[in-house]
Amino acid sequence: MFRPVALIALLLSALFLVRPETAQAQDGTVWLQVEALPDLATATDRAEAYASLFPETGGFRLRSGWYGIALGPYPADEAALRLAALKREGQIPADSFIAYAKDFGEQFWPVGGAPAVVPVPEAPEVVATAEPEPAEAPDETKAEARDSEAILLPEDRKDLQTALQWFGFYQGGIDGAFGPGTRNSMAAWQEAQGIEPTGILTTRQRRTLLDAWKGELSAFGFSEVVEPESGITVTLPLGLVEFDHYEPPFVHYRAKADGAPRILLISQPGDQAALYGLYDVLQTLESVPLDGARDRGDRDFRIRGTSATTDTTVFAALKGDRIKGWMLISTPGNETRDARILQVLEQSFKPDGDSVLDPGMVAMDAGTKAGLLSGLEVRKPKLSRTGFFISPEGAVLTTVEAVTACGRVTIDRATDATVTLSDTTSGLALLTPRAPLAPRAVAGFATSPARPGSEITVPGYSYEDRLPAPTLTFGTLEDLTGLNGEAGLNRLSLQSLPGDTGGPVLDASGAVLGMLLPAAPQGGKQLPAGVVFALPGAEIARILSPTGIAPLPTAPTGALSPAQLADTAMGMTALVSCWN
Repeated sequence: MFRPVALIALLLSALFLVRPETAQAQDGTVWLQVEALPDLATATDRAEAYASLFPETGGFRLRSGWYGIALGPYPADEAALRLAALKREGQIPADSFIAYAKDFGEQFWPVGGAPAVVPVPEAPEVVATAEPEPAEAPDETKAEARDSEAILLPEDRKDLQTALQWFGFYQGGIDGAFGPGTRNSMAAWQEAQGIEPTGILTTRQRRTLLDAWKGELSAFGFSEVVEPESGITVTLPLGLVEFDHYEPPFVHYRAKADGAPRILLISQPGDQAALYGLYDVLQTLESVPLDGARDRGDRDFRIRGTSATTDTTVFAALKGDRIKGWMLISTPGNETRDARILQVLEQSFKPDGDSVLDPGMVAMDAGTKAGLLSGLEVRKPKLSRTGFFISPEGAVLTTVEAVTACGRVTIDRATDATVTLSDTTSGLALLTPRAPLAPRAVAGFATSPARPGSEITVPGYSYEDRLPAPTLTFGTLEDLTGLNGEAGLNRLSLQSLPGDTGGPVLDASGAVLGMLLPAAPQGGKQLPAGVVFALPGAEIARILSPTGIAPLPTAPTGALSPAQLADTAMGMTALVSCWN
């Protein structure tokens, strides 16, 4: 169900038509504004369509940056009659209103000429019209302005505060009380218009302010939307967006034209864990850029993501057992327009309905995440490799390959990391998490020499980020040196994949013998499949020495059972991802 906010503008315009402001129509003529469009191409098409019915159609750039379509000009004392007649006959939109030449900028229609002026039928004798004021009538004095202000109704006072707030001059509550905050905002508005900042608006100034507000409301097409399926009531700019489809937990509103934003409403059951899961999952979307402020509390969160192509704001809150919120997905360069939309979204959002989308979704499990990402482009890392925890604070060892030419590096998808060390000679990199981590297990390094021919295990993300957990690959420690006798290498027999690179090489007791290096030709020769190399523990300790982080030794123990070895290996292994 829709209740157009533009109705307010119509009521205001009807009041103002009793005495047309001659400062706005010095030649005694006015226009009927019928539409406002965000882009020139669409506006030109619409103007051409109107011109087929109304030869007097004109198109003008508006002060808001949009493109207005207007009929006229008409004599000011006859315009109200024509407006009412055309609305009654359904020939123009119901939210059309009286506009003035001062509201219009550069003309875009007709191309290279002015619209025809069509005479308006003589008004019936029963209709009385007001005499226009003198063309150069002086504005009210400060005392007269105060007197005219004193007779304003409470609703009129609130409208003035709302209009001042809309244009960014007023930050207080909409209560109709003209205290110091309202007076200061009036003075600021006057100053911005080049008017003496008295802090008391004259009748003419109030009309100018409200006309500008009314015009923008009409352009945005703000209307209250009641969503029974999602249990959300909110005011949306239906001049810019339109309903597209349901896709739990989202209600999609698509852009009506190029350059317009998209809006998604969020509605799902859940608890705090589901709220936190939603927070994490949303940040994997291409439409939520990585740069920007993040704020997550116990019961709600807010995300601002900005990039060269996208500007997105997200809000969601947990109320009872329901999570509801919204997303505004826009493009840079529309900050003023988007600020207007965000202001209305914030003030009008009512998540109090009992309904939620997809009643079967009760937790942020894998199925829920798949539903979340359905229909939305998910951000993918450039590549992912394996790493392993070497300190209780969450420091991770990995391969240089995993951190080269990355705009961002993450540990286990969610935690941003800083590259503390990148040693291209050895291929070793050290990561420090930017937020505290508590790894399930920390690697313990073997203190006794490894024995060639012994079995080894390498836990790793063989398939990069496509699986939620590492896999185990089994092989053999073939030699404690490289093919040419290099002391800083161990040679392995292991059928590994690129995603395994950076993983820990474990002996039968779960102790770390070294780190798996990327497969690469040796001396210009392509080696047989299964021949790979590892950086030994002693070499790792030497390279890490300047960082102040020393590998933790582990006492020799007997061989672990397969289940124990798998648990130890999984606990210390991390997914390291490189993002553009």
